[in-house]
Amino acid sequence: MAQVTTVMVKELRELTGAGVLNCKNALVETDGDMDAAVEILRKKGEAQAVKKASRIAAEGIVKVVVKDNTAVMVEVNSETDFVAKNDKFQNFVSDVIESIFACDAADVDALMDAKFAGDESKTVAEALVSIIATIGEKITIRRFVKINTDGIVVPYIHGGGRIGVLVEANAADGADEAMKNIAMQVAAMNPQYISRYDMSEEEVEKLREITIDSALNTPESLPAPILKNLLNTASEGNKFTEADAAAYEEQKNNLKYLFNFLSAEAKTLIAGLAMDVKDAIAENKIFNGLVEGRVSKQLKEMCLLDQTYVKAEDGKQTVAQYLKSVNPDLAIKKIVRFEVGEGIEKRQENFAEEVAKQMQ
Repeated sequence: MAQVTTVMVKELRELTGAGVLNCKNALVETDGDMDAAVEILRKKGEAQAVKKASRIAAEGIVKVVVKDNTAVMVEVNSETDFVAKNDKFQNFVSDVIESIFACDAADVDALMDAKFAGDESKTVAEALVSIIATIGEKITIRRFVKINTDGIVVPYIHGGGRIGVLVEANAADGADEAMKNIAMQVAAMNPQYISRYDMSEEEVEKLREITIDSALNTPESLPAPILKNLLNTASEGNKFTEADAAAYEEQKNNLKYLFNFLSAEAKTLIAGLAMDVKDAIAENKIFNGLVEGRVSKQLKEMCLLDQTYVKAEDGKQTVAQYLKSVNPDLAIKKIVRFEVGEGIEKRQENFAEEVAKQMQ
């Protein structure tokens, strides 16, 4: 009899989503034959997820539960929005949250081995396989976060579960109401950081580098002295096509509209010349001012405290100013935002082709 190793059990589990013990028993029964083990699990209803593994599950819901000073938020995906509204699916998500509350799992992989709150005779992984078999769609527990705090944690759900937010703050006067407003701000504006000081020097430098390259590749927005030098280089070096050379000579004193008369190839040419002398341009004070302005604008969009507060009556008050007006001691510790399906590439279906396939 072949020896059943943990590596074999792990491989079978990844193929089927079935529980560890079920995978081990199937391998023992089939003397280590992986294909036969998959077949046994399928027949027992433990591997109904196998044929659905290649499907894309980008719909679903985000759900949040707060108990005392602990909050759990989870995203569970399905293939269709219709299934996401199904009572069985909704109950499954609720049980997943209760399972997270009851265990110490730090990630989804660890959660799979935890007892399932809806039926403690099963693990979460086994319950997942069962719900897939019942509903008939690929379902995935994509991610979760669990926050334990000595302050407060405020939840917010938008769009019936399309977006979920958790905001943790210190327990200061006025914090509850203020954090509800901040949670809505996070849902609407999707900040990546609480403060720009949460960004590492490497992240800020990378943002600056991307901004420089972006500016050089849109030459029409470059400061006039720099742009004139690049255009002169192209013209004097006979790098323009005949048509672009004629357009340049006619419009060279009208930089604001020049690129309306030049071809796309000319724009690419100027951008290439700019990138060739990138280091020299980067030392230009005027260009540096342009770059720093754009970096600052991006930081205001990315960092919560720098954003304009969405409820600001004057349209100018920042989130930091709003918090200070509520209570100078109020401080945000953590923000988490989940949006259903974000970052998942959705399959583009051709309905006619799908029907044709089914007819064949």
